[in-house]
Amino acid sequence: MRTLILTGVGVGPGDPELLTLKATRVLREADAVFVPSAAADKPSRAEEIVRAAIGVDVRRLVFALDDTGGATAERTAAWDEAGRAVLDAFNAGADRIAFATLGDPNVYSTFTYLAETVIALGGAEQVRVETVPGITAMQDLAARSGTVLAQGREPLDLIPATADEKVLTEALSGTGTVVVYKGGRRLGDLLDAVAAAGRTAHAVIGTDLGLPTERIIRTAEPGSIPSAPYFTTLIAPPPRSADRGGAL
Repeated sequence: MRTLILTGVGVGPGDPELLTLKATRVLREADAVFVPSAAADKPSRAEEIVRAAIGVDVRRLVFALDDTGGATAERTAAWDEAGRAVLDAFNAGADRIAFATLGDPNVYSTFTYLAETVIALGGAEQVRVETVPGITAMQDLAARSGTVLAQGREPLDLIPATADEKVLTEALSGTGTVVVYKGGRRLGDLLDAVAAAGRTAHAVIGTDLGLPTERIIRTAEPGSIPSAPYFTTLIAPPPRSADRGGAL
C-alpha cells in the first residue's frame, strides 16, 4: 500500500527570508504544493511567500477566508471541495503533498480543517498528516519591535480577535503578555480594552509584517492610529518591574 503524506508547511507571516530550511526542502520535494486563496484568480500571501522564496509551482485551493459566521454552509462546502482536490491529486499519482500556510500550521490555520476533511473524505487509512512549524506573527512582531513576549513566571495569552470580549478583558487583567491575532476589523475596541487595562505604554501593533506595506505602531505614540487590515497583530505586555529578573 502506498504511503501518502499531506504536510502543512508554515511559511511565516510575510517575509520570505523567514521560511525555514525544512519548510523549503519539504516544499521543493513535494509532488504537489497547494496554497489557500480567497478566490481562484487571487494569489494569497502564502502563495506570494512561496513563489518569492523558492519559485515552485503552486495550486490554489479556494476557502471562504472572509466568512466570519462560524462553520457556515459556504465554509464547509469550501473545505469539502479543497479536500477532494487534495485526494484527487493523490489519486493522480502524488505521494507527497504540501500545503503552505501563513505562520504555523498548528496555530489558527486553515490547514487544520483541510487535514480533517481529507481524512473524513476517505484518506484515514492511507494519508499521514504531518506539519512543519513556521515563524508566527507574534514572534516576528516581537523581533521587529524589540518587544519581550514573556519572561520569568509570566504567562503568554494568544487570543483571536473573534473571541468573546470577556476573554480579552480577563487576559488583560492578568500578569502576562496578551497577543491578539487578526484584529484589524476591531482595532478601536482592542485599543480601548488595552487602555482600560493600563497597558497602552508598551503595547505595539503590527500590520503586513515583512511586506513593503508593513507598519509597526506603538500605541503610546501621539496621533490617531489608522484603520488596519485583517492581518493585524497586537502585543500588549504587562507592566514590568525595572529590576532585572523581577519576573523570576
